[in-house]
Amino acid sequence: MARNIAPDAQEAIATARFIRMSPTKARQVVDLIRGRHVDEARQMLAFTHRAATLPVRKVLDSAIANAEHNRSLPADELVVARAWVDEGPTLRRFRPRAMGRATRINKRTCHISVVVGRPEDEVSVERPRRKTSRRKTSATSDTKTTTRKATSPKTTGKKTTKKTTAKKTTAKKTTAKKTTAKKTTAKKTTKKEEGEA
Repeated sequence: MARNIAPDAQEAIATARFIRMSPTKARQVVDLIRGRHVDEARQMLAFTHRAATLPVRKVLDSAIANAEHNRSLPADELVVARAWVDEGPTLRRFRPRAMGRATRINKRTCHISVVVGRPEDEVSVERPRRKTSRRKTSATSDTKTTTRKATSPKTTGKKTTKKTTAKKTTAKKTTAKKTTAKKTTAKKTTKKEEGEA
């Protein structure tokens, strides 16, 4: 995010850099105050039991002071417009372990930034409205349903023809087996009759 703010903007920024804390831990506290009124954000930080509340509180107080002194904004109208935490350089340290090994320990740092300003309701800025999507007319939906109804019997007709052809082929096979069985029985009976004579 940009650290510079436009000179005519109703906002002020404060940044604390190289704070010896993990950015993930600082982000959990910063997420609590984002979008809140300044007094409410101070109360949240006062009653939150985390190590990151102290540096975040200092950055918030600095941003409020910058808004009052540099931008001449009243403190009772300020809101935490934006707040974010960037990752700083990581200090790499090593700890001795068993069997002569050493494992790395990452001591992380972070940069905390807070922007305070007047709420958007008080500042007269009009946002462009989004275009609403047009709904489908009833005529198009009716034509779709008629085409679906027309195509559905065709597909069922194809399935039934496949089943009937399969039944016919199985019937032919069974009749062929029966005829071969009759022929073999007829041969056996003629052989027996010849043997008796």
